[in-house]
Amino acid sequence: MTSLDAGDRSTDATAAFSERIKTETEVAHRATEQSRFVGALLGGELTTAGYAALLGQTYLVYTSLEAIGRTYADNSLVSPFLSDDLLRARALEADLEFLNGPQWRNDLEALPATTRYVARLTDVAAEWPAGFVAHHYLRYLGDLSGGQIIRRMLERAYGFQTDGLRFYIFEGIPKPKPFKDAYRANLDALDLSAQERQRFIDEVNLAYRLNGDLFADLESDIESYLVK
Repeated sequence: MTSLDAGDRSTDATAAFSERIKTETEVAHRATEQSRFVGALLGGELTTAGYAALLGQTYLVYTSLEAIGRTYADNSLVSPFLSDDLLRARALEADLEFLNGPQWRNDLEALPATTRYVARLTDVAAEWPAGFVAHHYLRYLGDLSGGQIIRRMLERAYGFQTDGLRFYIFEGIPKPKPFKDAYRANLDALDLSAQERQRFIDEVNLAYRLNGDLFADLESDIESYLVK
C-alpha cells in the first residue's frame, strides 16, 4: 500500500528530475489509489484478516526489495538512497505476529500479482541499479508521505495505536519532510542520460501497475474479508 504526493502533470524535460518523476507518474498513481480493497480497508469495512492479508503480500515485496538493497550497499548510484531507518521487513513481521499470531508464516502464500512483482524486482531491480532506485522511491517515499495518512485512517477505523501499525512508524525518521527533501535532492543529482531518466520514470509507472495488480488480486476475495 503506497501513496505519493502528486502535482500537476508535466513533461518539461528541464524540470528537476524528482518533479518529473512525480508528475509523469501521476496517472498511474491515481489509478492505483482507486482500489476498492484499499478503500474498504480505510473505511473500516474489512476485518483485520483483510488487513493482515494485505500486509502479508506487502511483506513478500519488501523482503525481496530489501534483500536486493543489501547487494547494492557499495554501489555509488544506489548507496545515497539506502538507510536502515527505512527498512520495513521487521516492522511488518511484528504487525503480522500481532494480527495473526506467532505462526503467521505458515499461511503466507504469494498471490499471482505478488509473484509477478517480486519477479520484476529480481529480474530488473537486481540487475539495473537505477531500476532498483525507481522501486525504492515508490515504496519508501510513499510510506513516508501518503502512508502516514493511511496510518491515521487505520487508527480511526480499527483502534490500532502502535501494534498493527509498525509498518507505518519510522522511529528513526521523526521528521519525514527533511528526509524526503534530501531523498529528492539525491534523485535530482542522479547521473543519468535523458534516455535513462525516461526508463526510470517508465519503471515507476510499471511499479504502480504492479501494486494495482496486487490490490486487484486481494479484491477478488474481498467478500471473505468484509465485516458482516
